[in-house]
Amino acid sequence: MDRQRIRWYYTCMMNLPTIPEYMLYGETDAFPDVVHCEHIKDRAPDHGWRIAPHRHAQLAQVFFIQTGHATSVVDGQEFELSDNQLFYVPAQAVHSFAFAPNTQGMVQSFPISVLRSIAPANDEVARALSLPFVTTPDAKLLTLMTLLDTTLADGGPYRTQTALGLAHAVLSITAALNPNPHEPAGTKRDRRLAQLEQLISDPQTAGWRVQEYAAKMGLSTGHLSRLCRAANGLSASAYIEAHIIQEACRLLAFTQLSVAEVGYRLGFTDPSYFSRRFRAVQQETPSVYRQRFVSQP
Repeated sequence: MDRQRIRWYYTCMMNLPTIPEYMLYGETDAFPDVVHCEHIKDRAPDHGWRIAPHRHAQLAQVFFIQTGHATSVVDGQEFELSDNQLFYVPAQAVHSFAFAPNTQGMVQSFPISVLRSIAPANDEVARALSLPFVTTPDAKLLTLMTLLDTTLADGGPYRTQTALGLAHAVLSITAALNPNPHEPAGTKRDRRLAQLEQLISDPQTAGWRVQEYAAKMGLSTGHLSRLCRAANGLSASAYIEAHIIQEACRLLAFTQLSVAEVGYRLGFTDPSYFSRRFRAVQQETPSVYRQRFVSQP
């Protein structure tokens, strides 16, 4: 990424008290439909072809660049997009875009409830769609995306049911096109981990202990730990902490909250303890981690 884009990406965030969070970019209204489709030209030109860093707590998005170019930064990782490329952005990820003027393409936004309702291979699809990636769509996927767009625009009988079926197909094929799936093909992931991750991301659970997560899920603490160890070898407490520290990294990088305020927001009542736990996971203190972003040239 060139220095100008680095400076823009981070400095436009560091003046904010928190990470901007929308349903659709720049909008605070309720999500307008079961799935949302729009074209890049519908929104990007109004913002000078630059979409500032933000996130969607409850939406995953699929971007198709038909012609043109875009640079996206997702949680600090840069992605270059050009003609006939597909880009997937998961929920919660902080992302921005710098589009070349007159870039053509479409954006489809899917509530995570739609993603989680895919059956029967919901868990594998969700795992493949847990991280951002760039891929090349095939003709089948582009046909389905176009059908979804026209179905939502045209209405008609059973519009919602048809749109949901097409949305499931779009997401499933997008997952299959992931060039670097998060897990080997065929690896099963208990869907209760998705429930756990949703609970961890809810501000209302800040400061919860493992016992409280387990109780909310109707599990014993031992059962929850076995699920977490089966998924990635971590105990339940370590699994929860890893997700909390990931959110701490975002808040440190993208807001002006003090280290203590970041800790308080995530349920740490003692700033010193928050710093110790952050260092144990990240191998550096919160202040040192933040300095990497503050000092961008």
